[in-house]
Amino acid sequence: MTTSPAPADLSFSDSPLVVGKHTFRSRLIVGTGKYESFEIMQRAHEASGSEMVTVALRRVDLKNPAYNILNHIDTEKMTLLPNTAGCYSVKEAVQVGELCRELDLGDLIKVEVIGDERTLMPCPLGTHEATKELTAMGFTCMAYCSDDIVLCKRLEEAGAAAVMPLGSPIGSGRGVLNPSNIRLIKEFASVPIIVDAGVGCASDCATTMELGVDGLLVNTAIAMAKDAVAMAQAFRLATIAGRMGFLAGRMEKRRYASASTPLKDF
Repeated sequence: MTTSPAPADLSFSDSPLVVGKHTFRSRLIVGTGKYESFEIMQRAHEASGSEMVTVALRRVDLKNPAYNILNHIDTEKMTLLPNTAGCYSVKEAVQVGELCRELDLGDLIKVEVIGDERTLMPCPLGTHEATKELTAMGFTCMAYCSDDIVLCKRLEEAGAAAVMPLGSPIGSGRGVLNPSNIRLIKEFASVPIIVDAGVGCASDCATTMELGVDGLLVNTAIAMAKDAVAMAQAFRLATIAGRMGFLAGRMEKRRYASASTPLKDF
């Protein structure tokens, strides 16, 4: 399938996404896993319009340049967001941070400590402690967690520059299962709230952005699509549409019908 470029002018009045000292125009963050090839991944990244890409350092083959995914990311256009995916303890997460420093990958890091290998749900205690330690080490932490309202506030208090509650279990493609919690998390937060995990299609993306969150991280829904490049472009447009719809302010929901035309002539 051949994809056409997105419309050139999709601008509207909006503030940028600010995470620590970093500023982004795009509110869509993409990943690097599960793509059929590096070439498709690169094309999808370009189509997404994203300016930030997350990479699981525990799964990077640093010894083999041909398979080192870092060599296939355009860091002139995209900011790296190394993550601690695959870590089951605070110690492992901190070690990934130390590796980031050795590789000079910048100060951003997505903090994730897995609590259960069957569901891959993040461990609240481990993520909280790892966020504190990595923040103390000078990292700008973006903490991935469940959609627990109190936990999200505690992660902010622990130093997280952004909090990333999941919409539904990672890779499930079920969309946001608890929109009420996401709204409350955003209402109580003083840092960006970026929904991470579970979004499965472009309509999920738009619906999520209409909740008022600051951004969205998507990997599987793009990488596992039949046409990853087209899906990346769909997510780009849906992110913009959802954000624009939120800022525009939706109509009031009514119990009864309301005529769309005036009852009297002008």
